[in-house]
Amino acid sequence: MNKKLPIILTVAGMFLMTTACTDLKEQVLDETLGSTLTDEQTANGLIAPVYALLPELHKHTNYFALQEISTDEAILPYRGGTDWGDNGIYLAMHAHTSVSTDPNIKTTWDNIVQSISRSITAITTLATAKDATSALYLAEARGMRAYYSMMMLDLFGIVFVKEDPGTVSKIIRGADAVSYIESELLAVEPLLQNKATVGPGRLTKAAVWGLLARLYLNAAVYRNIYAPQFTFASTDMDKVIDYTSRIISSGESKLSADYFSIFGNTNHDNTELIFAVDQRPDLNGHNRMAYFSLSGDQFPLAAFPAANGTDGPAITSDFYQSWVQAYGAVDPKRDPRFYKENMSVYTNPADTCLVDADYKVNRGILRGQQYGAIRVNGAFLRCPDGKLRVGKLTNLSRNRNDLPVIFTEKIDFTTAGSGYSSGYRVEKYEFSRVSDTGRNKGEADISILRLADIYLMRAEAKLRKSAGDATALDDVNTVRASRTATTPPPVLTSVTLDLLFRERGFELYWEMVRRTDMIRFGKYEGTWTEKTSTDVHKRIFPIPQTAIDGASNLPGYMQQNTGY
Repeated sequence: MNKKLPIILTVAGMFLMTTACTDLKEQVLDETLGSTLTDEQTANGLIAPVYALLPELHKHTNYFALQEISTDEAILPYRGGTDWGDNGIYLAMHAHTSVSTDPNIKTTWDNIVQSISRSITAITTLATAKDATSALYLAEARGMRAYYSMMMLDLFGIVFVKEDPGTVSKIIRGADAVSYIESELLAVEPLLQNKATVGPGRLTKAAVWGLLARLYLNAAVYRNIYAPQFTFASTDMDKVIDYTSRIISSGESKLSADYFSIFGNTNHDNTELIFAVDQRPDLNGHNRMAYFSLSGDQFPLAAFPAANGTDGPAITSDFYQSWVQAYGAVDPKRDPRFYKENMSVYTNPADTCLVDADYKVNRGILRGQQYGAIRVNGAFLRCPDGKLRVGKLTNLSRNRNDLPVIFTEKIDFTTAGSGYSSGYRVEKYEFSRVSDTGRNKGEADISILRLADIYLMRAEAKLRKSAGDATALDDVNTVRASRTATTPPPVLTSVTLDLLFRERGFELYWEMVRRTDMIRFGKYEGTWTEKTSTDVHKRIFPIPQTAIDGASNLPGYMQQNTGY
């Protein structure tokens, strides 16, 4: 039972009202706005803003851009010389030439800093709150502050520490930052609830176990971000194995037989999700993940002829070729994680008339000629019986009906490689069934931690301890074998760290972990399409110039990262 209800937010000691709230319980927090707040309403109003910016933070142009477009998984050229130019920020992001005035870097920074600030406000106020839920909310706020701090460390190499909202934060880096985040997560873990009680949209014991595993797995990187090579301590890997094993053995989460259901519109109850951004439409979700990569002439919803794609990023040829190399002469679509066909017209050209309810775009990595609803003069074409007509798509919306929507492998920053059909596209998250524009009302929860990642983290830790650990192969194959809704990918007969890196790409592409993975596996200074920089200082992003300028009255407080 979920209703879109106002949450009373308390930020910096002032009560603010918003409807863009985060559902805090599977039993909805039913607050009533009034001049006098009960203890329960006050506690609810304190914790809500701690989660409230997660959708904005994970928006396609914010954290997604930093974690994906900076890697070999995603590239966003200046489409047709007219779209996604944005003063070259996406070209720079991909080529590792971003500067401290990049607006997407600034927005991501601001969202993290504001979320940390809201967490501190909640922590200090909940410490003296009277409601029975205050102790739990205090633990969640403290744990979320640690999560945001880990994001800040991963992206910018620094962590802010303070307990009193009225004081100046202390800035820490490296090993000190790792120890601080570790201590905070360990402190709150005993006080948190299970996912079965509160759902994946709130911090739980299992979520903290997963965050601890991720912290220990990347600790060597975080302690010495510019190291020529990383030394992964056996004690850290033991902790990764410990915490991932706790999640797996708890039985609280299950691998999903249908891979794409993990990213579907009803995925809030998917058993594989451990921690996620709650994006259900009655919570005013803002998930544009499905809209970002599709063509502007792909209209996925029969009910809404204004809802289309935006010809945004595609995968690079380099990433696509990793699939080709894995499957050789076999088309990689045999892997159920690569592709899911929802429109039979792709294999049976005669199936051109569909009942509206049956019309869904394909999922996964989209290649070649695209089919779908054809919009003419603002309305979809219909068959004589009233069904929706689907057919070969052209760039009709750009007055180029002669130019078919055929996604090609080649994509780069050249004129030829920046066309509207350049690059294989990604439709991993399901297009919202209630979005009238494609740019609003996200339904699919965005995964932060899910069980497949937990298995793969455990496998990696085992391999980093012992290259021949056979149980690491078991973990990888457990994930592969679980996708039984269709024929699962074949089991692997051996696994190395390089193969595990490839496997993480197959399983977790487009899920905002690629940059972190590439750095940890020593591949971020490699060469791929339109990226040749080998500068290790680009492993972290520049601190926004606005943040440095804002701290100008504190000499030496905010120092720009090396290389910017």
